Amino acid sequence: MTDREQQHRKQQRGFTLVELMIVVAIVAILAAIAFPSYAQQVRKGRRVDAKSAMLDLAARQEKFFATNNRYSVSAPALNYGSAFPLSLDSGSVTSYTMTVTQATVTDYTITATPVGDQINDPCNTYVLNNFGVQSNLTASGGANATTGCW
Repeated sequence: MTDREQQHRKQQRGFTLVELMIVVAIVAILAAIAFPSYAQQVRKGRRVDAKSAMLDLAARQEKFFATNNRYSVSAPALNYGSAFPLSLDSGSVTSYTMTVTQATVTDYTITATPVGDQINDPCNTYVLNNFGVQSNLTASGGANATTGCW
């Protein structure tokens, strides 16, 4: 090797295509492992937000009952700005809709139904009634056997 070739070789800097492809492959493998776990944690956080909103609505119902001797299905009567169903937003994304149903004026059932990407959450729909009984429903309305959801 001549001096000129050695000098030229020292001046070359950078990565070869093989090295670059190895790095890209490693990053792709890490992303394929990390993203599903991240998405599940985001869904779990949205579930916590929904439960918190439902408990807030239950507290508003009890306050309304204390002064009116009945529960309400009117969101404005419970100091919400719009009518039911209410959209529960996490950031700029709506993750649940919350509704209230009644059989009589002395009971209520609050239902949080997942929308958007939250549908992929295995915990699905959350229901809370005036007795504080909580249940977890599947998309078809049956009981969900998934434990540790809500």
